[in-house]
Amino acid sequence: QVQLVESGGGLVQAGGSLRLSCRASRSILTFAAMGWYRQSLGKQRELVARITKGGNINWGDSVKGRFTISRDTAKNTNDLQMNRLKPEDTAVYYCNAVPNSGADYWGQGTQVTVSS
Repeated sequence: QVQLVESGGGLVQAGGSLRLSCRASRSILTFAAMGWYRQSLGKQRELVARITKGGNINWGDSVKGRFTISRDTAKNTNDLQMNRLKPEDTAVYYCNAVPNSGADYWGQGTQVTVSS
């Protein structure tokens, strides 16, 4: 069973920055992709960003240009740097890992709140 442990959420003012980190319990190169989704109240979970095994990055439409995603294969971590945060970025952010087969793995979620 793979564990994904997130850290780094919190409260920030609009225009500020936060960095989220997700640590996997096994090598992240065993996943087809790894990244972040978010879900705000009353809305469906949506892609924020993810990195494929080959290093390609897929972006959600609302964050491109403000957020960056990176990985450290030695530490088995995937980080999301969030800049120029907006109140509409407020959500629970979930780390996600896609195995080569079977169901996705999810972290427990971390709350990000952006005040106006």
